[in-house]
Amino acid sequence: MNITFTTIKTDQEIQQLLDLQQKNLTKNISEDVANDQGFVTVVHNFDLLSRMNQAVPQIIAKDGDKVIGYALVMPESFRFDIPVLTAMFTMLDELEYEGRLIKNTAYYAMGQICVAEGYRGQGVFDGLYDKHKSELSNRFELCVTEIAKRNLRSLAAHKRVGFEIIHEYFDVNYPELWEVVAWDFS
Repeated sequence: MNITFTTIKTDQEIQQLLDLQQKNLTKNISEDVANDQGFVTVVHNFDLLSRMNQAVPQIIAKDGDKVIGYALVMPESFRFDIPVLTAMFTMLDELEYEGRLIKNTAYYAMGQICVAEGYRGQGVFDGLYDKHKSELSNRFELCVTEIAKRNLRSLAAHKRVGFEIIHEYFDVNYPELWEVVAWDFS
């Protein structure tokens, strides 16, 4: 096993990321697997990921030539590209962190993180976030995301790398209770 943390450089890597995403969507796995291993909810497409990668390099983990994990960067400028995330960005416009509105902070949303089965529990999650910090902390002050409150594995992992819960809300458009978490790069 030769795991490296890097950014997307090829169309093949984008396609591998999309394949990994499909395997881990909540609609494509059992409830037991979702509860035990975590899950992802948002579906991206090739065009959107290509544009996101042009705006900000997208972080991936590879074992040789195979993408085995990813941690997407969703700049605020993409707030309308995925309708299910519009409510999150609208909420972030009004939310404060450390006495400042998040919208007045250099921030990005963690677009989604996923580690392939067989690679979980081996430091890939932490390595993806280490790469985020090394690649992006010079451009951004804050990384913010929302995690389904029932996704206990993801919440625990995010807390472990340094995220803190700053808000909770229920999204009526996508019926789910969400924990909003922030990672301060300063």
